[in-house]
Amino acid sequence: MTPPPPLLEPGERAVVKLVVAGGFGVGKTTAIAAISDIPPLRTEALLTAHSQSVDSLEGVEDKTATTVAFDFGRVGWDEPQPVELYLFGTPGQPRFWSLWHDLAQGALGAVVLADTRRLDSSFPAADFFEQLRLPFVIAINQFPHTAARSLDEIREAFDVSDLVPLMFCDARHADSVAAVLLTLVQHVVTTTAAPDTTLLDA
Repeated sequence: MTPPPPLLEPGERAVVKLVVAGGFGVGKTTAIAAISDIPPLRTEALLTAHSQSVDSLEGVEDKTATTVAFDFGRVGWDEPQPVELYLFGTPGQPRFWSLWHDLAQGALGAVVLADTRRLDSSFPAADFFEQLRLPFVIAINQFPHTAARSLDEIREAFDVSDLVPLMFCDARHADSVAAVLLTLVQHVVTTTAAPDTTLLDA
């Protein structure tokens, strides 16, 4: 694993690579498209009958396409300090997990996106970033008409430390995705930077 670049000094424009991972159909492509300042790069392919034996559509029966390499988007903030985020979305199916190591190279942090209908599909992403010791947050994409689950229940299901931020979001809305990314950047600073170093103010 290539170590990530150091955080830049206050006053300089920070360029930060982040990864968005999670199970099949949890909303990774939607989240990146919602927040990206540029038309997002997508590598989607239509689902066909040939993939039915390896790609379970349980809980996401309406899904017609899937990411087969990665998604890419970019978002820039100017306040309180200029920062540019490069967002790389991973494919969700187990047959593409071999790409995760490459996509995580040089990343400073990750979002694990999850869906309460299929929480277990995002467990491997959380385990992956724990093993890499890469700071991550867990964001629960709130799909319509899904059973309500508390954050405490979800944290217990993921079996992660209380230090890992956990929050609800709506991947369709830029403001909601921005809140997740801001939480992640602040978590990265808290986890990897010296106590007196700040990338973004709270």
